[in-house]
Amino acid sequence: MSYTHLIREHYPQLTKSEKKVADFILSAQEKIIYSTMSDIKKHTNVGDATIIRFCQKLGFSGFSDLKIAIAKEDFSHQATSDTAVNFADLVSKRLVDAILATKQLINIDHINQAVDYINQAHQIYIFGVGSSGNTAVDLESLFLRAGIQAKAITDPHFQAQVASLLTEDDLVIAFSLSGKTKDTFDSIAIAKKNHAKIISITNYLLSPIAQQGDVVLQTAIEEFLNGGSLAGKISQLYLCDVLVNGYERKNNIDTLALKETVLRSILDKSLD
Repeated sequence: MSYTHLIREHYPQLTKSEKKVADFILSAQEKIIYSTMSDIKKHTNVGDATIIRFCQKLGFSGFSDLKIAIAKEDFSHQATSDTAVNFADLVSKRLVDAILATKQLINIDHINQAVDYINQAHQIYIFGVGSSGNTAVDLESLFLRAGIQAKAITDPHFQAQVASLLTEDDLVIAFSLSGKTKDTFDSIAIAKKNHAKIISITNYLLSPIAQQGDVVLQTAIEEFLNGGSLAGKISQLYLCDVLVNGYERKNNIDTLALKETVLRSILDKSLD
């Protein structure tokens, strides 16, 4: 039984406060999987206990359990609708859509502000864990080819140690699609306390990690059940490339000469 039918079936037995939660979830539909209990409380003016009781009346252990069920249902619907499509075309469409959706969210003023922070920074560190940690390493490589020495830190313990030693002259670039990754948030909170500048790269402008940012660059791929997907990474990498190109243009960097220098440095690493 779908979650909407489940809610409507139990609706008459819900209290007045629980019905507020039900109405909000029905109106939000699949988007509810990206909401927190705080979001629901804000929109319904009910407490944690009411939300949990509502979920338990539907047969779920709590709000997270309900979100997983909704995500599974949405994922199953998408999989069913995709069966008639050539899977290679489907994959390419998702990746192209990821780039186009991210492009729509680009704020050039924010890109320019981020470039200014990069120019002004004494030290640059890139924080991310999991799949976002891989993107952090990719950005380190892209920066190096543009003449920027930055360091990707993907271990949360090292992130915290590095953050504790930063100053107002330093910069942290933080990756998190959800904007709610606790390890990354904890690390940039330490950096923020030391007055380092923060560039947050995330989906959600109101997420905790975005709120810590001095500037936010917005990705576009929502991932709840399919974390670490290639589409999410493409969204991040597209922004990385835009950021690096923005830096090269603003500083009038001779990219051809720089690329030649880098290429010559690694030519002898190739086997004949």
